[in-house]
Amino acid sequence: MTLTDLRDGFRDAEQRRCLQAMIASRLADDREPQECRYLMRFWWQLSMPYQEVSVAELRLNVGRRKLDVVMELVSAIRSSHEEIDA
Repeated sequence: MTLTDLRDGFRDAEQRRCLQAMIASRLADDREPQECRYLMRFWWQLSMPYQEVSVAELRLNVGRRKLDVVMELVSAIRSSHEEIDA
């Protein structure tokens, strides 16, 4: 599964920034540098049309609980603006 379509799933730039802020403040922990690096690549992916990070890379480098949250976010982005807000 590619993540290159994510930037098109937001209502507007403000909604994208809000989700990015949540990722940076609640998921990316610099005490876990490798995991943080890949979560921030996912953060960047939300704005980019090219592949910054793949699902396979996230699976290899992000802990299970945070990976589950990331995959829920991907699903919400692909579903509706309201699910992103929730």
